[in-house]
Amino acid sequence: MGEYRIALIPGDGIGPEVAAPAIDVLNAVGKKFGHGFTFTALAAGGAAIDRYGEPLPSGVLEAAKDCGALLLGAVGGPKWDTLPGDKRPERALLALRKGLGVFANLRPAALLPQLRDACPLKEAVLAPAPPVNSTAGRANSPPAKDPPQGTAGAAAGFDLLIVRELTGGLYFGDRGRSAGGDSAFDTERYSRREIERVLRVGFEAALRRRRKVTVVDKANVLETSRLWREVAQDTMKDYPGVATDFLYVDNAAMQLISCPGQFDVIITSNLFGDILSDEASVLTGSIGMLPSASLGAPSGKSTAVPAEDSGALPADTGMISGATERFGMYEPIHGSAPDIAGKDMANPLGMILSAAMMLRYSFGLEGEALAVEGAVRAVLDRGLRTPDIARWSGRAGQNRGAVGTREMGAAVVKALEEDADAAGSSAPQTLSPHG
Repeated sequence: MGEYRIALIPGDGIGPEVAAPAIDVLNAVGKKFGHGFTFTALAAGGAAIDRYGEPLPSGVLEAAKDCGALLLGAVGGPKWDTLPGDKRPERALLALRKGLGVFANLRPAALLPQLRDACPLKEAVLAPAPPVNSTAGRANSPPAKDPPQGTAGAAAGFDLLIVRELTGGLYFGDRGRSAGGDSAFDTERYSRREIERVLRVGFEAALRRRRKVTVVDKANVLETSRLWREVAQDTMKDYPGVATDFLYVDNAAMQLISCPGQFDVIITSNLFGDILSDEASVLTGSIGMLPSASLGAPSGKSTAVPAEDSGALPADTGMISGATERFGMYEPIHGSAPDIAGKDMANPLGMILSAAMMLRYSFGLEGEALAVEGAVRAVLDRGLRTPDIARWSGRAGQNRGAVGTREMGAAVVKALEEDADAAGSSAPQTLSPHG
């Protein structure tokens, strides 16, 4: 019973192909729940370079700000790799993130039961995890005895959320080359304010999950990491019910493979978060499954999220302090995949789940988000698989072969129309938007 404006950037490669099913799903949500969604199509990335000669044309940023959220497919591709750095498609992403003020990137990764065969890890690795092996010891009080209901534990495999700082660090620092082009530099710079605000997003997430935070840095080498650790040690005092650990990034990368179940919420810098979240995505079976939300400051409008989880709620529903709406930029974490563009092979579920995150965090539509996530569970329960996950699923009777992008999207719409909340598995499951 509301009207919502969404900025839409289909982008490059498979971006338009995965965006189309997400729009269909949102329109089905509107029909089911009585909402109206208006889409403002905008150009950015390679498509904008081809049409306008620049990755982020004038007016696109302001047009996006006039909407309640931004939904983005993917940008980039080898076609534009030879362009100067400031003219490449990826510059549009950086400019959008900075201009929209979306400083906290939420990248969840959970192992769904339906996709267990797609996980490359052995069963022994997915056993219940021991405590995090911290570089600095356990630095805060242990979690409360009774974690929120609906929170998947380590025994289920893994269920983690990476909170990545998005508008500072190496990607936004000074850069350049020598006059002769024989040397180059990139500069990482962070302020206490930039670090603290993203830390608080992560700690608030942990309060509604398993109440564990791991701060990842390289404090034995980098001065910026030493500042990260100092700010984290100050900030964690405000969250005495959250167990806090610190890991060097190289150790964290190894432990994501050797014991992913030990992690709940990982908070880290722009560069480290980019790399670790892509590593974590492989463990879920396919990078095509994973959504992301990049959030700005709260708007102050209450979303009326329940004070307590119901048991069916995924883990990080109340991750934002005060449960207030905020502008967000939503996109699957996969790239433009030009090698499969136009072949109806791309997995649209990461994009559809990104749309569910948008419903939750920018529009405060919790029930609608749960319905979309239930529809995704339903199609997976029925054995539908796109090629990226079909090739790994070998259990008899659980996989009826690969389907295309359009068929998978249509199946989610159908499940939603059939009341997906009841169509999915009867037991509560953590779905990827919630880590």
